[in-house]
Amino acid sequence: MNTIGYFEIQSSDPQREVRFYETIFGWKFIRQEFLPLEYYRIETNGISGGLLKRPVPATSAGTNAFVCSIQVENFDATSELILKQGGQIALAKFAIPGRCWQGYFIDADRNTFGIFEVDEQAK
Repeated sequence: MNTIGYFEIQSSDPQREVRFYETIFGWKFIRQEFLPLEYYRIETNGISGGLLKRPVPATSAGTNAFVCSIQVENFDATSELILKQGGQIALAKFAIPGRCWQGYFIDADRNTFGIFEVDEQAK
Protein backbone atom coordinates (compact mmCIF):
# COMPACT_ATOMS: atom_id res chain seq x y z
CA MET A 1 0.00 0.00 0.00
CA ASN A 2 1.04 3.61 -0.58
CA THR A 3 3.59 2.69 -3.27
CA ILE A 4 3.70 4.03 -6.80
CA GLY A 5 1.89 1.52 -8.98
CA TYR A 6 1.39 3.38 -12.24
CA PHE A 7 2.77 6.42 -14.09
CA GLU A 8 1.57 8.54 -17.00
CA ILE A 9 3.28 10.72 -19.58
CA GLN A 10 1.34 13.43 -21.41
CA SER A 11 2.29 14.43 -24.96
CA SER A 12 1.10 16.83 -27.63
CA ASP A 13 2.57 14.37 -30.20
CA PRO A 14 2.15 10.84 -28.78
CA GLN A 15 3.82 9.06 -31.71
CA ARG A 16 6.98 11.14 -31.21
CA GLU A 17 7.17 10.27 -27.51
CA VAL A 18 6.37 6.59 -28.19
CA ARG A 19 9.40 6.44 -30.52
CA PHE A 20 11.56 8.36 -28.02
CA TYR A 21 10.86 6.12 -25.01
CA GLU A 22 10.83 2.89 -27.04
CA THR A 23 14.26 3.72 -28.44
CA ILE A 24 15.84 4.73 -25.15
CA PHE A 25 14.32 2.30 -22.65
CA GLY A 26 12.87 -0.47 -24.82
CA TRP A 27 9.38 0.05 -23.40
CA LYS A 28 6.42 -1.48 -25.25
CA PHE A 29 3.45 0.78 -26.10
CA ILE A 30 0.01 -0.70 -26.79
CA ARG A 31 -2.71 1.59 -28.20
CA GLN A 32 -5.92 1.37 -26.16
CA GLU A 33 -8.52 1.72 -28.91
CA PHE A 34 -11.50 1.36 -26.55
CA LEU A 35 -10.76 4.66 -24.77
CA PRO A 36 -12.27 7.98 -25.94
CA LEU A 37 -8.81 9.60 -26.14
CA GLU A 38 -5.46 8.70 -27.69
CA TYR A 39 -3.92 6.49 -25.00
CA TYR A 40 -1.15 3.88 -24.94
CA ARG A 41 -0.49 1.37 -22.18
CA ILE A 42 3.24 1.20 -21.39
CA GLU A 43 4.87 -2.08 -20.44
CA THR A 44 8.27 -1.83 -18.74
CA ASN A 45 10.43 -4.25 -16.75
CA GLY A 46 8.91 -2.69 -13.62
CA ILE A 47 5.77 -0.70 -13.01
CA SER A 48 3.31 -0.14 -15.82
CA GLY A 49 2.26 3.19 -17.16
CA GLY A 50 0.43 5.07 -19.85
CA LEU A 51 1.02 7.76 -22.44
CA LEU A 52 -1.84 10.03 -23.43
CA LYS A 53 -2.50 12.89 -25.78
CA ARG A 54 -2.05 16.06 -23.72
CA PRO A 55 -5.56 17.42 -22.97
CA VAL A 56 -4.41 21.05 -22.62
CA PRO A 57 -1.28 22.90 -23.78
CA ALA A 58 1.84 22.44 -21.69
CA THR A 59 2.66 25.31 -19.39
CA SER A 60 5.90 27.24 -19.87
CA ALA A 61 6.22 27.87 -16.12
CA GLY A 62 8.74 25.11 -15.39
CA THR A 63 8.15 21.60 -14.15
CA ASN A 64 4.54 20.93 -13.23
CA ALA A 65 4.70 17.17 -12.87
CA PHE A 66 5.44 14.32 -10.54
CA VAL A 67 8.84 13.31 -11.91
CA CYS A 68 9.86 9.65 -12.23
CA SER A 69 13.44 8.37 -12.50
CA ILE A 70 14.34 5.25 -14.45
CA GLN A 71 17.11 2.95 -13.25
CA VAL A 72 19.58 2.24 -16.08
CA GLU A 73 22.65 0.02 -16.37
CA ASN A 74 24.92 2.74 -17.80
CA PHE A 75 24.16 6.40 -17.11
CA ASP A 76 26.55 7.82 -19.71
CA ALA A 77 25.40 5.52 -22.56
CA THR A 78 21.73 6.22 -21.78
CA SER A 79 22.38 9.96 -21.55
CA GLU A 80 24.05 9.89 -24.96
CA LEU A 81 21.08 8.02 -26.45
CA ILE A 82 18.62 10.50 -24.92
CA LEU A 83 20.51 13.42 -26.48
CA LYS A 84 20.73 11.66 -29.89
CA GLN A 85 16.94 11.18 -29.80
CA GLY A 86 16.33 14.90 -29.25
CA GLY A 87 16.18 14.98 -25.45
CA GLN A 88 17.81 17.77 -23.47
CA ILE A 89 19.67 17.87 -20.16
CA ALA A 90 17.63 19.49 -17.38
CA LEU A 91 20.11 18.78 -14.57
CA ALA A 92 23.48 17.24 -15.44
CA LYS A 93 24.79 14.01 -13.93
CA PHE A 94 25.59 14.25 -10.24
CA ALA A 95 26.49 11.83 -7.47
CA ILE A 96 24.25 10.83 -4.62
CA PRO A 97 27.20 9.73 -2.49
CA GLY A 98 27.34 6.03 -1.77
CA ARG A 99 24.19 5.34 -3.79
CA CYS A 100 24.05 6.30 -7.46
CA TRP A 101 24.62 8.70 -10.34
CA GLN A 102 21.49 10.77 -11.06
CA GLY A 103 20.47 13.25 -13.74
CA TYR A 104 17.36 14.81 -15.26
CA PHE A 105 16.30 15.27 -18.86
CA ILE A 106 13.49 16.81 -20.91
CA ASP A 107 11.78 15.06 -23.82
CA ALA A 108 10.58 16.88 -26.95
CA ASP A 109 7.26 17.74 -25.30
CA ARG A 110 8.95 19.32 -22.25
CA ASN A 111 8.28 16.37 -19.92
CA THR A 112 10.95 16.03 -17.25
CA PHE A 113 12.26 12.59 -16.28
CA GLY A 114 15.29 11.28 -14.45
CA ILE A 115 17.70 8.41 -14.90
CA PHE A 116 20.00 6.86 -12.34
CA GLU A 117 22.76 4.25 -12.27
CA VAL A 118 23.30 2.46 -8.97
CA ASP A 119 26.94 2.87 -7.89
CA GLU A 120 27.91 2.63 -4.23
CA GLN A 121 31.24 4.28 -5.14
CA ALA A 122 29.55 7.44 -6.45
CA LYS A 123 30.88 10.62 -4.84
